[in-house]
Amino acid sequence: MRRRQLLALAAALPATPALAQAWPSRPVRVVVPFGAGGIIDVVARIVLEAMGRDLGASLVVENMPGGGTTIGGRAVARATPDGHTLLLTGASQAVVPTLYPDAGYDIFTDFLPVAPLGDQPFVLAVNPAIPARDVAGLIAWLKQRGGDANFATTGLGAASHLAGELLKTMAGVDFTVVPYRGTPQAVTDLVAGRADLMIDSQTLLAPMGAEGRVRLLAVTTPRRSAMLPALPTLAESGFPGFAASSWQALYAPRGTPPAVVARLAAAAEAARRDPGVLRRFTEAGVEPFPGGPTELGAFLRAEHDRWSPILRAAGVKAG
Repeated sequence: MRRRQLLALAAALPATPALAQAWPSRPVRVVVPFGAGGIIDVVARIVLEAMGRDLGASLVVENMPGGGTTIGGRAVARATPDGHTLLLTGASQAVVPTLYPDAGYDIFTDFLPVAPLGDQPFVLAVNPAIPARDVAGLIAWLKQRGGDANFATTGLGAASHLAGELLKTMAGVDFTVVPYRGTPQAVTDLVAGRADLMIDSQTLLAPMGAEGRVRLLAVTTPRRSAMLPALPTLAESGFPGFAASSWQALYAPRGTPPAVVARLAAAAEAARRDPGVLRRFTEAGVEPFPGGPTELGAFLRAEHDRWSPILRAAGVKAG
């Protein structure tokens, strides 16, 4: 009788610790809802390589662009919550409810925050044919054009788009937002003159600025960039309080065992401290973004509350 009672008690105990010990039992699929080559994809590959060494498993990036990140988000939200499918995305996650109310998932209830990863200043750049040598010159030119200018972005709701909408609001200007499926394609059109301006990764734009293929005007963070220390901030250029950047974070589907989430968060923390990761972050102009699940959850809520009113006031709608 006692043996049967012990067996019953063992069966009733939570299986999470045992599951965590057995996890990962196969390669972990990490969905990045952007095309290859952009800063979120770059950070994903740097961090996941280090996390994989820590976890003793392969963390495999699956680029799934489209739908303003909702295609990839939906795939992860509906995945089996066993720790073998994750979402690695950025600022766009915070505005999915505003832009895509029919996305098919709730960013706050269908995902578990795991860890923030990295953060990178953006650069405001223009095609060299535009007669603007600084931010003031660009604003004057945009006002003369009366909205007849193309702003390249990696998609509605992407960090680059949010930064553009903030510039519109603070400067009182207008331009046409042109979404692309990835940063490389957007940069190609900026260089070719099919786009007039963009706000995006300093990693891609800084070399082109040095070559004269684009003109760099300012960075979007409150402090100057270590990669481009001579470039002023937008706050220094007449827009106090302007702050926007590309941040990246990791999420798991709701229902993922807490022990697995904790193990992932610990691996992310170790990766952010890894000398090899820090070196590659510096080369890419990325800074480690500290924190765990609690901090990421609070940050996501704050970003939603910050950006959604700007999008609604601008009348931005998906599709």
